[in-house]
Amino acid sequence: MASWKIILLFFSAFCGGTSVFFFRGDNHKTLKLVLSFSGAYLFAITVLHLIPDAYHGNDNWVGVFILGGFLFQIVLEQFSDGIEHGHMHKPKHDLVVFPLGIMVSLCLHAFLEGMPLAQGNQDQLVYGIALHHIPAAFALATVLLTNRQSKRNTIIFVTLFAVMAPAGYFFSTALSNGDIGNLQHYFNRIMGVVIGIFLHISTTILFESSADHRFNLRKMIAVLLGVAIALAGFVGEL
Repeated sequence: MASWKIILLFFSAFCGGTSVFFFRGDNHKTLKLVLSFSGAYLFAITVLHLIPDAYHGNDNWVGVFILGGFLFQIVLEQFSDGIEHGHMHKPKHDLVVFPLGIMVSLCLHAFLEGMPLAQGNQDQLVYGIALHHIPAAFALATVLLTNRQSKRNTIIFVTLFAVMAPAGYFFSTALSNGDIGNLQHYFNRIMGVVIGIFLHISTTILFESSADHRFNLRKMIAVLLGVAIALAGFVGEL
């Protein structure tokens, strides 16, 4: 994968997290629009690109791994409070143990997302991960500051989160090269887990990003724009 994509993955999360020092507030309207756009884009590329690619090898177990990824994301959110899809709740965890539970779940989530990037041309997946890590990192930084973490610690946690998707890519590259195994036999199943995660995150964003599920013209425009961009990329590859 081109080095600029690794840079994109890192800086989308890092800049999204550190921007909290310039745009404070739990109800930031721009963040909600970014969430709606990223949720629609994630859902569209999952349906148009990722699911067809995962089933290309005629592996009947892919559906099981998609379901597993969906359920696994539900489990992760018990520890992350839904930060993956931009939620910024004040966590109920004790202040001392809070960063550990949040960071383990978020880092594992990002690491798994980065693993399929080692196989073939995954431009759409790179853009999807980068897009949804922006509000996720912003939410993470907001919650850390709300829990009285210092600015220094907040930057360290955001940086750790930002390196996990590239780390997942490098790990799976080593697997593909045979350095520590062979990824080829398991790629579609790993992609299935990521698809399940994306389906949960994207649908949660789309269902929850409007108060009381009322019609919101700005949100609808953001959703249609996200779908249109994903569809344009799909048509361009035909």
